[in-house]
Amino acid sequence: MLNKKRAVQIVIFGGNGDLTWRKLVPALYNLFIAGALPEKYCIICVDYVAMKEPAFRKKLRDGIDQFSRTGKTKKRDWARFESSIHYLAGDFNNPACFAALGKHLNAQQKTWKQRASRVFYFAVSPRFIETIADGLHTHAIASVANLDRLVIEKPFGTDYQTAHSLNRFLLKRFAEKQLYRIDHYLGKETVQNILAFRFANSVFEPLWNKEHIDHIQISVSETVSIGKRGGYYDGSGAMKDMIQNHLMQLLCVTAMDCPHRYEAETIRDAKLQVLKKIRPFKNSNDLILGQYTAGTLNGVAQQAYRKEDNIKRGSRTETFAALKLFIDNEKWKGVPFFLRTGKCLPRQSSTIIIQFKKSKHPIFSDDITPNQLVISVQPEQEISLLFESKVPGLQMKLKAVEMDFTYKDSYTEPIPEAYEALLLDVMEGDATLFMRADQVEQAWKIMTPLLDAVKSENHKLHFYKAGSWGPQASRELLKPFANNWFSLPDPAIK
Repeated sequence: MLNKKRAVQIVIFGGNGDLTWRKLVPALYNLFIAGALPEKYCIICVDYVAMKEPAFRKKLRDGIDQFSRTGKTKKRDWARFESSIHYLAGDFNNPACFAALGKHLNAQQKTWKQRASRVFYFAVSPRFIETIADGLHTHAIASVANLDRLVIEKPFGTDYQTAHSLNRFLLKRFAEKQLYRIDHYLGKETVQNILAFRFANSVFEPLWNKEHIDHIQISVSETVSIGKRGGYYDGSGAMKDMIQNHLMQLLCVTAMDCPHRYEAETIRDAKLQVLKKIRPFKNSNDLILGQYTAGTLNGVAQQAYRKEDNIKRGSRTETFAALKLFIDNEKWKGVPFFLRTGKCLPRQSSTIIIQFKKSKHPIFSDDITPNQLVISVQPEQEISLLFESKVPGLQMKLKAVEMDFTYKDSYTEPIPEAYEALLLDVMEGDATLFMRADQVEQAWKIMTPLLDAVKSENHKLHFYKAGSWGPQASRELLKPFANNWFSLPDPAIK
């Protein structure tokens, strides 16, 4: 639990950027409205753009009014909240920036008459991570291991070597417990609920293994194109942008063994063991890459990826990826895990599908639909179980029906945004939902042969129309375990 008597200083590097405007400050405002912030706190946004503090605060208020789940700001609440916001213009490459920041933090602490806990959020391009970290270390601004924390956004490295090098750089200057490598997917309420669903309910966990489960699908589909991210995305692609972090983390939560205790290190240990047991990638047929061409998305014309801004001519960067993985441990040996993600698809959704094996006692001729557990992370936020039931009538006739749990029907409490939960965890010093150095590096080790395949000119790139469900080859990947990805209603397949 957060010690509300301990003051907190929240420093956002890249404080004038889009992430701060859309996500971070609205999340902090929501925590403020909920009474979840400590009694004494301040938010210091650091950016190279020169800007007057009143104008900056107004900009942040506009962002909250647009993106906060609590709706538009009320005058009285905003007046109290904005008084805690400060803006510091400075160049990260100039030591004077950190000298000024340290002076500001120390002056605030003198007013409070206590050493505050400090949260440093790196909402910046990856090229600034080492520069900022070194500035904090050199100026002794984040020098108290039990109080000061650094939050680092993805991408954390671009491959194993760069991730390993970055970890070594950071760990020479800070303790591991100070480093919070963030993946906002792990802050989503439904993802957190997977642990409770599995380990607090004896009806499911005994069936959560190779004896009862046929295969698992993890799918994150996006309707958006790359938009204005062409400069970044063309050097990244779906594998680095989504598979290496978001989908791998969903796989870990789905496949991990029950930890001995509910605490950060035992949970992170359990996730690491999953990553270590993933079978090395060897079969190029188990990786399907795609790129969207011109099409129609929700009735609006969408240009081809290669026509987007800042995309290299003839680019082979994948905007769609589907792959088959195996976890070679006693629990999952032989059970395929299918991962899929793509842009310009017909529907925005994140789902985990647990496909159970067929009944061991098929005494009914029409018992043809296996049980299926659907965990919808977004947008529905629900868990549903598909099972066979007798149709009312004089004859024994079966029909598959669903039993649903939805947040909106079961709870009246508002659902916090992912960044709210994660920011509060950082302030509390709870690293459960954050990645440890060895987890990040192991995920990159798994990805290395996959990324080598992506780079190969010999690996086929499948083209699919924007607004379709991706390449036909991705559906062939599922066979003989399934004919289609779960979220694909037949009429929508193009």
